[in-house]
Amino acid sequence: MTGAGSDFVVVANRLPVDLDTAPDGSRRWKRSPGGLVTALEPILRSNNGAWVGWPGVPDVDVEPFEDDGLELVPVPLSAQEVADYYEGFSNATLWPLYHDVIVRPVYDRAWWDAYVEVNRRFAEATSKAAAENATVWIQDYQLQLVPKMLRMLRPDLTIGFFLHIPFPPVELFMQMPWRTEIVEGLLGADLIGFHLPGGAQNFLYLSRRLAGQPTSRGTVGVRSKLGLVQVGFRSVRVGAFPISIDSGDLDEKSRRKPVRDRAKEMRKELGNPKTIMLGVDRLDYTKGIDVRLEAFLELLAEERVDPEDVVMIQVATPSRERVESYKQMRGEIESMVGRINGEFSRVGHPVVHYMHRPIPRDELIAYYVAADVMLVTPIRDGMNLVAKEYVACRSDLGGSLVLSEFTGAAAELRQAYQCNPHDLNSVKDAMIAAIEQDAEAGRRNIRAMRRQVLAHDVDRWARSFLAALGRTGEDDTSQMITNRDM
Repeated sequence: MTGAGSDFVVVANRLPVDLDTAPDGSRRWKRSPGGLVTALEPILRSNNGAWVGWPGVPDVDVEPFEDDGLELVPVPLSAQEVADYYEGFSNATLWPLYHDVIVRPVYDRAWWDAYVEVNRRFAEATSKAAAENATVWIQDYQLQLVPKMLRMLRPDLTIGFFLHIPFPPVELFMQMPWRTEIVEGLLGADLIGFHLPGGAQNFLYLSRRLAGQPTSRGTVGVRSKLGLVQVGFRSVRVGAFPISIDSGDLDEKSRRKPVRDRAKEMRKELGNPKTIMLGVDRLDYTKGIDVRLEAFLELLAEERVDPEDVVMIQVATPSRERVESYKQMRGEIESMVGRINGEFSRVGHPVVHYMHRPIPRDELIAYYVAADVMLVTPIRDGMNLVAKEYVACRSDLGGSLVLSEFTGAAAELRQAYQCNPHDLNSVKDAMIAAIEQDAEAGRRNIRAMRRQVLAHDVDRWARSFLAALGRTGEDDTSQMITNRDM
């Protein structure tokens, strides 16, 4: 890294590479590209950029290094800090609180102390990595104290923050013992971004209530301007920036002959059913995997679907396997899969095909191409990019999407068969409508959703946020960043 530091710094819980240990004990850095890396890599490369994050392995102290032209700044975490800051406060306190308290959050003071300490370490590493007057973009719920800490260290920086999960209703957030510290931590940023106007509005209200700051232009509606919070002599902007995917890349890959051939092969392996339903999720209690399985079970029992004609594939990627609520949920889901197959399958012809493992990217794209009905039924989700990925992969204009109303994606993908995951009849009716849809109507629906997803990709999301962040010092507040504009 140059002595002067970097002009653009991304700060996230994880680096875009993982420290991988080979069987012989040697270690190497392995790229773990996601949508965020894809969107920000060109900006990092063109702006003398750096990425600050944990290398994914506890008790490893690594100096800043360069990987494939990217400056990477590792932040070390001990095994105890991973347990307290990450598995504890981030994922057993904040995650359930921000997802409508589906599981009861745990408010542990030792976890909070670890969260404060790790956020301070991230802020200090970022302060050292950033050049004078640099732009810093902090990502997600694990690092909500970093904006204020960093501003105290480096008042010259322009600081943005984006929350990748929902922001809860005021009544739920007020449970948090350290609610004021978190709101004040976020208000250290110049621009705070949420997926939806509702999350931004919740935060504006809380900032007025908890931080004692009057707000001007404080309403963030579907066509509104960015809200403003006055913090001393600074104005903090708050707004909605719906995230997306690298839709062009997915569209191109889904058209490739090997992927198309694999999709046909999958149908054949499944016995060429009339309808393949697909769920692809992290194994998480927010995703509503149990909801769709229960709905499918009832449809089979009521003989509204024929097990000879319809099969379901459920991919459940392992997640947070040391957390007790996740272990319990995995057992319940696998029990339900067993029950459905026990009652409705015949030898060699299971009705539900369940996979609890990661799926290679090209194989997943082939699943999207093969599936007639995509099931996306979270109880609560910030955006849900799987819904957008499925739409991006359907250049054939085939398939249909069942989508929970409680995803951020529901605001954009209005032609999906939307359902209330708390109402099993609503989920069942959406599944039947998707299975039985008229082919021409289905093509119209997918075409409209593809137009939205291909036009509003992850690059546009990143550029719109950074453009708004670049205007934070200006008096003009007329820029609108809303669901309808994005």
